[in-house]
Amino acid sequence: MPMLADPSKKYKPYTPLVLPNRQWPSKTFTKPPIWLSTDLRDGNQALANPMTIEQKNIFFRQLVRCGVKEIEVAYPAASDTDFAFVRGLIENNEIPDDVWIQVLTPAREDLIRRTFESVAGAKHVILHMYNATSPAFRNVVFRNSKEQTVELAVNHTKLVRQLTEEYTTKHGTHFKYEYSPETFTQTEPDFAIEICEAVKATWGKAGTGDDRIIFNLPATVEIAPPNHYADQIENFCNKITEREKVIVSLHPHNDRGCGIAAAELGFLAGGDRIEGCLFGNGERTGNVDIVNLALNLYSQGISPNLDFSDLESVIDVVTKCNDLPIPARYPYAGELVFTAFSGSHQDAIKKGFEAQNERHALAAKTGEPQYWDMPYLPIDPIDLGLNYEAVIRVNSQSGKGGIAYLIKQHLQLDMPRKMQVAFYHVVQEVSDREAREMTVDDITTAFRETYHFGGPKYKGRLSLRNFKVSTEPVADPSDLSGDEAADERRRFDGTLLVDKVLRVIRGDGNGPLSALLDALKTHLDIDLTLREYSEHIIGGEEGQNSKAATYVELVPAGDRRSSKSWWGVGVDSDIAGSGLRAVLSAVNGAIGDRELPELKLTVGFNARSGQADIASVLVNSLGLELPRRFQAAFFEVVQRAAREAGGEISVGGLTDLFKDTYGFDPKGTIKPDISMPSFTLESVGDGSRRLIKGELSVSNQVRKFNGEGNGPLSALIAALHAHVEGSISLREYSEHALGENVDVVAVSYVELIYELPGEKKRSEWGVATDTDITASGLHAVLASLSRLRPKVTPN
Repeated sequence: MPMLADPSKKYKPYTPLVLPNRQWPSKTFTKPPIWLSTDLRDGNQALANPMTIEQKNIFFRQLVRCGVKEIEVAYPAASDTDFAFVRGLIENNEIPDDVWIQVLTPAREDLIRRTFESVAGAKHVILHMYNATSPAFRNVVFRNSKEQTVELAVNHTKLVRQLTEEYTTKHGTHFKYEYSPETFTQTEPDFAIEICEAVKATWGKAGTGDDRIIFNLPATVEIAPPNHYADQIENFCNKITEREKVIVSLHPHNDRGCGIAAAELGFLAGGDRIEGCLFGNGERTGNVDIVNLALNLYSQGISPNLDFSDLESVIDVVTKCNDLPIPARYPYAGELVFTAFSGSHQDAIKKGFEAQNERHALAAKTGEPQYWDMPYLPIDPIDLGLNYEAVIRVNSQSGKGGIAYLIKQHLQLDMPRKMQVAFYHVVQEVSDREAREMTVDDITTAFRETYHFGGPKYKGRLSLRNFKVSTEPVADPSDLSGDEAADERRRFDGTLLVDKVLRVIRGDGNGPLSALLDALKTHLDIDLTLREYSEHIIGGEEGQNSKAATYVELVPAGDRRSSKSWWGVGVDSDIAGSGLRAVLSAVNGAIGDRELPELKLTVGFNARSGQADIASVLVNSLGLELPRRFQAAFFEVVQRAAREAGGEISVGGLTDLFKDTYGFDPKGTIKPDISMPSFTLESVGDGSRRLIKGELSVSNQVRKFNGEGNGPLSALIAALHAHVEGSISLREYSEHALGENVDVVAVSYVELIYELPGEKKRSEWGVATDTDITASGLHAVLASLSRLRPKVTPN
């Protein structure tokens, strides 16, 4: 049968209450209500599969953890399971001293007596009795007159009073009495008050504080808008006598979807207490949701006296015990309630976080409250034990602001606006192609792959192995103008991994980035220039754990207005390093799969290979990262050797030349002319100086030696002065690790200067390896000294 064109022929409207000068519309919330959870009674009876005793115990403990002080635990006379559960709570001391358990019974003597038996020995009990009072129940269900309905409530209240006195005397239990005129909202207002007055008079023990009688005024079936419920509550509060001795308890249902509003307006209208369930479980459309109500108050700066700091655990317990899901859009608890898909919403949230961070920083300095004020987010998810993981989720409707927010949250990278636009198109392309929501992992992975960011897995064709940026004076500063005007130039010397092959490159510029770009142009035919640059600190204020994040935009050289550009990002503890990595990130995007020039060696009059090319061969063949001055020295050796061989030298020939020239033998089978079979090191004085002792092998003659210095190398050089004529001094020292994992060794490079009276000053390089970094340095000193061929003193 279709819906009626004129439903007034079938359904009657509610009858508004005439309430002149109603007060509740102008009132505001200032405190929380008394809360009663009826999850274990009202909620449990509404389940297709009622909870087991074990599940009820789990649920009860969760309510206690949340701070609920009044819990309706059962209808004990309804089943042996409910009765046993109540007895178990009491006998197992599950009920904290400050928690009142409430038990429900209809107005029937045998059921009332059974209910009292269930609570024997409990410390604090609320006995809740009810009978239906509306015309439909009086006339149709029970066929009682008003007088008979009042008599039923009064007679059974007398029994409740008698039994509470007996159980208090016998067990010391402190009782409260709650009476419900069931179907209150469908009962004539004056009759509801009449029956409550009769019950109160019969009870005869209503006082103040904990001795107040509780009148539960349920919207058993919601039949009118919430303002009507508020009128009914205010009317009751105004007309019930001895109001100070009465707790007015609200029990809204949600048949019209207005349960929350009815509870809130009823509370403004004079209600003291609200009965409901966590997440609104209950018959039909459910009871009122205590979590929703509590967090509504919390979001207005009012403590609800309930703790939902770990909302996920509450959700887990409720859904597992009730076997009911929580909808994705359910207030506060739904999976998507703190989520924005829309681009405009995401942009507002991103900007809101940025502005709020600034406000909070200022408020922290002045000692003022750090108020939460965010677009689209009335409450901070962090307060509920949640996080910002799902605040912004991305699909084809999302915008650059939301995507930028996720990158900032998960990678700590605050992209410049133009880079946001560029990356937005990357994400949109993937989202459109796959026609699905983009997860955080999807987005961060797309970012890492696009900008070759975040570890070996995402490396591009070019990656930075090591580098050195040095400063050199400009011969004629007047030759420079504009941004380049400076008295100094920067030189970049570094090792790159280029298509899995190490290359040593060198370039000059007015700064580290332009020097790297010059090196890329010279060695790899990559000709790009910098258009945009920005940076920020990761990890708070600058300190030991902070890092620099740098963003660059590169365009083709000579076309700064180019419509085609490439963005890059780099992170490093060193600001120069982060900038260099950002340049290579962008370069990787620019070169795509374009073929890059290979390393070829031609040394001679028309040489195409330079010092950096020679260094590249040694990096790849021997793993040696020669210092720049060492590179220059060996390059001269290579040029002399090449002249004798027609101007060319092979990679293998170059490697052998280095080994022969410097006696480099990682296996240690070749000994230099001056070697050290054994030595010991110890600290002397205040521990700041070192003493070395040992044996020297000089031209196959063994000599004892000892020397003292600020460190191992200076101590050895001091010791050597007793065995050679003239003076020895250290010009340069550097080191690095060679190999991987358990096979790693230290490589040391030393350049010594040797001066002998009457002769020209000479210098030579030495190189040595050892598993011990100190030993490798000492052996490098002796390798350098051997190449100098000093005049040895007689033994």
